[in-house]
Amino acid sequence: MIDHVSIAVRDLAKSADFYERVLAPLGLSRMIERPGAVGFGKAYPELWLNARPSGPSAPEGTGSHVALRARSQEAVRAFHAAALAHGGRDEGGPGPRPAALTAYYGAFILDPEGNKLEAVNFPG
Repeated sequence: MIDHVSIAVRDLAKSADFYERVLAPLGLSRMIERPGAVGFGKAYPELWLNARPSGPSAPEGTGSHVALRARSQEAVRAFHAAALAHGGRDEGGPGPRPAALTAYYGAFILDPEGNKLEAVNFPG
């Protein structure tokens, strides 16, 4: 149903480097660079970073976040570790999470600009 997601960032080059490292464990890579935008994905750009140099940081506590599928619990852990190693902040370490339909394994991080991302792995 959702084709792609865009995230506003003030420092596009710094954010693109961060996302390249953090998304690699999830199988996403930098696919397209345009003036003011960088797209990441597997077969096509599913996650875009859009430059908003004069924009504010993402406000904390809004409840807004982007959840990305991970093929394994190990990939969730690698996503989280990469984020912390490259300037991200922990917003909920890797582990089991209850959900509406089924429990899953996930981790939450804040990117250097305050955007919240989650890596999720569903059982079986």
